[in-house]
Amino acid sequence: MHSWKFFRTGELDQVSLETGADLLNLEQLDPKLWVALSCPVKGLELDEKTLAMIDTDGDGHIRVPELLAAIKWASARLREPGDLLKGADALPLAAINDATPEGKIILASAKQVLANLGKRSAAAIAAADASDTAKIFSASPLNGDGVIPPEATEDPEAQALIKDIIACFGGASDRTGSVGVTAEKVDAFFTELAAYAAWVGQSSAKDIAILGDATDAACAALKAVRAKAEDYYGRCRLAAFDSRATAALNRAESEYLAIAAKDLKITAEEVAGFPLARIEAGRPLPLVEGVNPAWAGALATLQQAVVKPIYGAEKKMLTAEEWAALNAKFSAYETWLGGKAGSAVEKLGLPRVKAVLAGQGRAVLADLLARDKALEPEFKAITDVDRLTHYYRDLRALLHNFVNFADFYSRDKWAVFQAGTLYLDSRSTELCIQVTGPSPLAAMGKIYIAYVDCKRTGGAAMKVAACFTQGDSDYLFVGRNGVFYDRQGRDWDAVITSLVDNPISLRQAFWSPYKKFVRLIDEMVAKRAAAADAAANDRLGKVADKAVDAAANAAAQSAVAATQPVPPPPPPKKLDVGVVAALGVAVGAIGGALATVSAKLAELHWWQLPLVLVAVMLAISLPAVIIAWLKLRQRTLGPILESNGWAINGRVKINIPFGSALTELARKPAGSKLSLDDPYEDKEAAARRRRFALLAVLVALIAGAIWIRYNRVQQGHYFWEPAPVEAPVTAAPAR
Repeated sequence: MHSWKFFRTGELDQVSLETGADLLNLEQLDPKLWVALSCPVKGLELDEKTLAMIDTDGDGHIRVPELLAAIKWASARLREPGDLLKGADALPLAAINDATPEGKIILASAKQVLANLGKRSAAAIAAADASDTAKIFSASPLNGDGVIPPEATEDPEAQALIKDIIACFGGASDRTGSVGVTAEKVDAFFTELAAYAAWVGQSSAKDIAILGDATDAACAALKAVRAKAEDYYGRCRLAAFDSRATAALNRAESEYLAIAAKDLKITAEEVAGFPLARIEAGRPLPLVEGVNPAWAGALATLQQAVVKPIYGAEKKMLTAEEWAALNAKFSAYETWLGGKAGSAVEKLGLPRVKAVLAGQGRAVLADLLARDKALEPEFKAITDVDRLTHYYRDLRALLHNFVNFADFYSRDKWAVFQAGTLYLDSRSTELCIQVTGPSPLAAMGKIYIAYVDCKRTGGAAMKVAACFTQGDSDYLFVGRNGVFYDRQGRDWDAVITSLVDNPISLRQAFWSPYKKFVRLIDEMVAKRAAAADAAANDRLGKVADKAVDAAANAAAQSAVAATQPVPPPPPPKKLDVGVVAALGVAVGAIGGALATVSAKLAELHWWQLPLVLVAVMLAISLPAVIIAWLKLRQRTLGPILESNGWAINGRVKINIPFGSALTELARKPAGSKLSLDDPYEDKEAAARRRRFALLAVLVALIAGAIWIRYNRVQQGHYFWEPAPVEAPVTAAPAR
């Protein structure tokens, strides 16, 4: 049984992957000990081509069995499976295990790829080399993919034949991007050729092609007027049955009046629905004169292509019997035409069809396809080389972000889900994850998240969830701008679109009650100021109204006052005794409380007073700090990743020290110097602050002196002096 090694990072126990034995025995490890059970193929800082190779079912997610299968496949083709943990960009040829048939083929193919790329002496092959299929396969037009492009042969006739097949059936792209033909298309092409040639051969019979090469045009002319001609003869038969129907069978005069009001065209399309000619009992169908203008051209074609060759040029009218006879003559041809075969190759023309069938083109193409088929194993191995180089480079990163999260907790590596760094509000955060949008599930992680829209010149855009784990949130708000740098070093314009509020740090929690109190005072002052301003405006309006009214009534009031005695002045308002008593009680209570506090403080030693201040501050801040500490202890990355398509098995915690490493605050470089000479400093405000500080110091000194004197009177000595020793009382001698 394999002996596993575990390590603890970020309070999470994770399995260590250090040797090839660890990889080979990974399928024996309980999946409950894996940090992740599934991850998405897209949105990670890892080559999507590698992830697509591992995602064998193509569902867009990589799961445990698929990752184990990739490890098993790669390990079987390497001398030392532990080399997969190196994560090197290039695969050394010496690392390929040529002791197995699979490894021997891959090694030979890798050398062939390097030779095709002009690197015959190279000792290692990179994933970029194996992925450059255009250069690899361009050296040989036959590359084992089953597609034969025209340039695969130097025979002009074979090239022309391949182009004919592409023109008739379309082409298929080979590994270099060239368009060619496959064995299926070649077989279908020659099958159609034979069918078309046989079908055309049937038309040479005299009872089918009654007019020779002109039969097809004549049949088309006949079919063009067949429906209208049948309609005409049917109407004439009905008129012969009952002459009263003749007027109804011809169109009514009102219909002609409706179209006569319009500008008619020469073709008279408006009357295309009318009969071919005037309806009369037993009347033959005229072909030249007295016909519907909309059908005059079709009838003329019928007369020239059909009637003239069969009945002669003088034939200008057709009876119903003659019309039926014409249709009977062409019925065999129409039946043959309905069974048409090989229409896909008809565009080549009969001479070309016969030439191809008589030539050796099919044998030439069969030889090319056989030679290409023989190369299939060799060139298939080139695909395996591409796969192995990608696994050799990327499996280490995937394993350390799937089986464990060693890269995430590392100080010198980035996790595959970390998209870059966001600079905003005098700090930077490295825990930025590309997302599709805000998710309610992410809030369960107890992390302060800022969802940011990132844009670059050219229209590129993406959404990022930036996690802030140090500092405070006082100046983080929707609409604030920053700059995001992705893993490739490209800069993006970033703007906050939404926030998930959670504690960021203990320092923020400690000062939060005081900040809330200050904000409350600010809001109250603002509300009072707004209310006072509104009241002042209201009073000003009332005073103005009273002034206008007083001016209007001044004359009348003065006349009335002159005729009446002056009333005595109103008695002065008396002060309510109850109000006075209430104020006295309140002042007394406040004074008593202050006196009690002062007395208790006076009883304390001088060194106890700062402790009292600290205790008061703790009583205010400690509840908020405890709540924040509990939430910070619960911070986990899992919900954010799961909202982005992951299945996280372990509890990926972000404790306080690790959070401080993920988010860095602005700090001046070591050895920097700071000049405090600010030319834009508010001098008056600074002077007031200095005077206030000086006054506070003086008050403290005076209070200290008063307390020292008070303590001296109470204790009989200063606190820095030892207490006086009372002299023993000597008893008086007895007399």
